[in-house]
Amino acid sequence: MNQPTLYNKEEIVVIRNLKKSFGTNHVLDDFNLTVHKGENVVVLGRSGSGKSVLIKCLVRLLEADDGEMKVFGMSIPDLSHKALDDIRARIGFLFQSSALYDSMTVLENLEFPLRRHKLRITRQEVDKLVKLALENVGLSGTESMMPSELSGGMKKRIGIARMLILNPEVMLYDEPTTGLDPITGREINHLMLEVQEKYNTSSIIISHDMNCVRRTANRVVVLLNGKCYAEGTYEDLKTSNDKNIKQFFD
Repeated sequence: MNQPTLYNKEEIVVIRNLKKSFGTNHVLDDFNLTVHKGENVVVLGRSGSGKSVLIKCLVRLLEADDGEMKVFGMSIPDLSHKALDDIRARIGFLFQSSALYDSMTVLENLEFPLRRHKLRITRQEVDKLVKLALENVGLSGTESMMPSELSGGMKKRIGIARMLILNPEVMLYDEPTTGLDPITGREINHLMLEVQEKYNTSSIIISHDMNCVRRTANRVVVLLNGKCYAEGTYEDLKTSNDKNIKQFFD
């Protein structure tokens, strides 16, 4: 299990009074969260509670209705499109489905972020970055494979490799172990911890997989009724007598 760590006090992500509704459904209602440098924070909640909406608002894949969101001290809602692209280059996002492009090889999928952000690097430098990213996730030699040839666990690893290729400082994981068998799930959990240790990343991990929560979280936040209902270490929350918290651990 990932043990609590003494963190750099630097606040990398700050969310205050975040609100997001879809019609009359108030998904996020004055939600608050701070993530420090080098910290893995798991946001735990029931299906449909707004966990994925939270991180999509953070990178403005969805527009929040109200509230403050700062990453690296910069206000996300106030950024121009150019400034937002620059911030997104420093944030890795692993979608629940891995979101690989079916018509592209592994190599082309990993090259895409480099082209998307128009980095001026040589072909040799691109190949070096792709090779290193694949080595980091244990999938060297898969450059020519198509997504249809990959297992679910391999797709997750390639998704993480695509995140790593821009050397992000913040990682956003949306249900990283959903749909995986227990052994592959443990391997992905271990890979996430390796990334945290090697790159000193700050991560928000969206999950309702309690094995993932237990193994990866330095701190757990319970999202309930749109708010940060409770937070603490896994062990803190596991021993809580609050029925709203106990439901996740029973």
